[in-house]
Amino acid sequence: MSTVLKNFDTWKKFLGERVKHAESVGFSDEAISRLAYEIGGFLDEKVDPQNSSNRTLKELWDVGNEEERKTIARLMVKLAKQNA
Repeated sequence: MSTVLKNFDTWKKFLGERVKHAESVGFSDEAISRLAYEIGGFLDEKVDPQNSSNRTLKELWDVGNEEERKTIARLMVKLAKQNA
């Protein structure tokens, strides 16, 4: 996983593959976004960003309120889908 976190393009592709898989097994867009929000919280607390793009996302996450963080999660899902 650490290799995935070091390159933002690799990270987007990794996320995109996971989103596509979740869709293929029947997860709704809402469920995927909810999971993305929960994962975002976990990453914020437990993972040191490995590149400037992930650091920027962390900083945005840190200054955002709950609704803004949910928006970031939904946008990351959309971005990931484009990069699968």
